[in-house]
Amino acid sequence: MSADVAVCAEAVTKEYARDDFRVLALDKVDLEIPRGEFFGLMGPSGSGKSTLLHLIAGIDKPSEGRFFVLGEEIGGLNDREIARWRSEHIGYVFQTFNLIPVLTALENVELPLLLTSLGKAERREHARKALEIVGLGDRLEHYPRQLSGGQEQRVAIARAIVTDPAIILADEPTGDLDAQSASDVLTILSQLNRQYEKTIVMVTHDPHAAQFAHKTRYLEKGSLLPEGVNPAVEA
Repeated sequence: MSADVAVCAEAVTKEYARDDFRVLALDKVDLEIPRGEFFGLMGPSGSGKSTLLHLIAGIDKPSEGRFFVLGEEIGGLNDREIARWRSEHIGYVFQTFNLIPVLTALENVELPLLLTSLGKAERREHARKALEIVGLGDRLEHYPRQLSGGQEQRVAIARAIVTDPAIILADEPTGDLDAQSASDVLTILSQLNRQYEKTIVMVTHDPHAAQFAHKTRYLEKGSLLPEGVNPAVEA
């Protein structure tokens, strides 16, 4: 496995059992994402986009095929090993922010660091720097209810990067935002990619958001379409 590859899927299939039938979420997917790429993933609901993100994060395991992330075949790790690996290498940004309302922005960002050996002062300093990177150095003591939706998502991004992960997974990160806030969030993700060399894998329905990616691929019914194929254009 080349050191320049962040994600590599080899004939990866993922099936889920539901009652008496099986759902094919991914069907023999082959994919390679270089380190340092801003990669976009598009497709209709139910096409397998979130499933693919879950495999990259080690939240789920493939039913068939081999899946490597940062050179590690993570399907072979046990639950404790995968939790530690994920906390060190993966940052996750969700559409719905998932901030804890009774904690300040600083405390929300600090949360992932509670699993590390850092002392309180070091944790606070790391969290402060992460919030400064996303432009919220003046909102450290604000609670989520005191922030706009765009600011909440920026706090969520700061939380995702506070452990200095190699890969940031963004699942519809602009889906709940107005146009200006969405543009701000996408600009921050681009900055993290360019300036800090983070590999970004972003799921989106928004063609404008996809323009920020270096490359965009499309999923349909669990199958990854060939490079350059855009079903919206083909239609």
